[in-house]
Amino acid sequence: MRYHTLPIHRYMVLRLVVALTFVALAFRLGQLQLAMGGNYQRKAALNRIRKVVLHAPRGIIYDRNGTILARNEASFSIEILPEGIPEDREKDIVRQLLNILDSPKPEISAPTPAPKSRGGKATPVPTPSPVPHPDLKQILHQVDVGRLTNASRPIIVARKVPREVVMEVEEDEYRLPGVQAVANPRRDYPEGALTAHIIGFMGSIPSNQVHTYLAMGYQQGDKIGMAGLEASYEKSLRGKCGEKYVEVDVHGKEIRTVGKQIDPVPGYNLRLTLDVGLQKVMEKALRDGMKHVKTKPQSGVAIAMDPRNGAILGMVSLPSYDDNLFAKGIDPKTYQEMLANRWRPMVNHAISSIYPPGSTIKPVVASAALQEGVITPRTRILDKDGVIWLPNKYFPDDPKQAQPFYCWIHKYGHGHGNINVREALAVSCDIFFYEVGGGYKDFKGLGIDRLVQYAHLFGFGEKTGIDLPAESPGQVGTPKWKRLNYGENWTTGDTFNMSIGQGYLAATPMQVLNATAAVANGGYLYRPQIVYDIEDSEGHVIRRFKPDLVREVPVEVKVLDVVREGMWGAVHWPQGTAKIVNIPGCQIAGKTGTAEFYDPNIPRDKKGNLPTHAWFTAFAPYDNPEIALVVFVYNGGEGSEVAAPIARDILRAYFTARGKCLPTPTPVPTSTPEKQK
Repeated sequence: MRYHTLPIHRYMVLRLVVALTFVALAFRLGQLQLAMGGNYQRKAALNRIRKVVLHAPRGIIYDRNGTILARNEASFSIEILPEGIPEDREKDIVRQLLNILDSPKPEISAPTPAPKSRGGKATPVPTPSPVPHPDLKQILHQVDVGRLTNASRPIIVARKVPREVVMEVEEDEYRLPGVQAVANPRRDYPEGALTAHIIGFMGSIPSNQVHTYLAMGYQQGDKIGMAGLEASYEKSLRGKCGEKYVEVDVHGKEIRTVGKQIDPVPGYNLRLTLDVGLQKVMEKALRDGMKHVKTKPQSGVAIAMDPRNGAILGMVSLPSYDDNLFAKGIDPKTYQEMLANRWRPMVNHAISSIYPPGSTIKPVVASAALQEGVITPRTRILDKDGVIWLPNKYFPDDPKQAQPFYCWIHKYGHGHGNINVREALAVSCDIFFYEVGGGYKDFKGLGIDRLVQYAHLFGFGEKTGIDLPAESPGQVGTPKWKRLNYGENWTTGDTFNMSIGQGYLAATPMQVLNATAAVANGGYLYRPQIVYDIEDSEGHVIRRFKPDLVREVPVEVKVLDVVREGMWGAVHWPQGTAKIVNIPGCQIAGKTGTAEFYDPNIPRDKKGNLPTHAWFTAFAPYDNPEIALVVFVYNGGEGSEVAAPIARDILRAYFTARGKCLPTPTPVPTSTPEKQK
């Protein structure tokens, strides 16, 4: 037998390869243990130690009497940490979790006997529905994406999870590595729709603003104020998050806290000027008043203010919405229905919607005319038959070319007679204000420039500055504005219309109220405020708001006295348009308003007349006003028939609750309206 042997040089090559292999292994082992050991040790520590953000409790919102309007409550979610769930077991773990979420369980509470039906048999108590969640495939995909992007960022599987489900997840934590039940603060609004337009709601950071908020210290998934005071005072309410480092086991469960914990700083609390008791009275009065109107109005506003400082006492905008829907997670269908509602329940009509103010503008026009010397308190203008004929500019001698402008009383076949400014305010004579505003024949009126000037001085055409978002500045038309928007010249008829709150004049109910308050308090135009002070979690006042004077309207006190007397006459004189508001023992001054408007969804009446909004604005007590009020009803009809009774009910409740509805000295007017035929 012959044996073949390899050449010696081949043995040498084989030995060299083996030797180099062992050298390489030894080098790599040394590199991993010696050179890179510290780095891997740090990485291992990082896997063991995790940073946990401690969210700060959001500030509470109270009314002026301490009633809670916004608070925090616990809401549980189930989350998966991509770095904590083993890759080889992730499908089984997620499947076990879904079994828990899909299994209905009775609520954990004190045992109660099952209710019995009429037949005497016990009616089974319904059990909670399964928790909504993505399916298995979607969750696994999210986990895979999470590992590739940010493995330490938790993936939310289910929100609003019942406590009993949370307890079962925690009991099975040893079988569900990477799964955690997290308590998240959720906003609760005890008064719901009653204060929704004031308090607002919270929502997720808009996608186009994420980077901005992250730069400000917000975390991915944080909620922010989206409307109302929640948005306006986001920085104050939010607070400052804390943090801690925790050691976790192989299943990702917390073992202990490592190092010093930084506690979160709670957000500041807001105490409002709002009186929720008055708010309820106002809302009920407005709803009841709208309910009995033939036109079946669906939208209305009522606002109450302290004219001495601009503090908002109540603000109701109908229709409203329940802001708890957003706090608990509104479903897309409900949200779309709210957006599609033509009456826009999510819009605060008190500050965001504009309407022709109608005759509620007349106190401003009267103040301007008296201050500018266009009229005196004794000046009388004849309203013979409730119509004035404005000659055509190009055919002044042709009566057929003249344009008629009517007073509301024209429908009764007569006019208001020969009246002065007090009487004109009391009976709301349009003819008087047509001539005072635009002039007539040889009588020189204010003219459009001075009319616009005083409208702005009383706050029209500009935002009031109230501390709520989305306020509208309204509209005060000018000759330049009309040329730019319509390509037409301004006419005397335009000035006539603006003098009675029609035409190119539109205002928010808040602007009408603010102007009324300026007349009531002697000419001081305040910025409306709804937050009285900001307090920390211990009750210490951080910032107390003071009355914010926008301007002192340049109108003499004696002029405003005449205007106030006319508004008093509207309530207390026999011919006053607001005599329905005359509450025995209460000295109230007010002004009605009925404003024509166009709405393609609301037809004209049988005579071809446009529909009308109902207005009423007032202040009381007459001698020392402490409340100013405006009521507006969309498509409500006559202000004296619809808005005024609503205001009466609000004022009666306000003064009755305070025991202040007592007789006060009656102002003595220089004259009273002549009795109409």
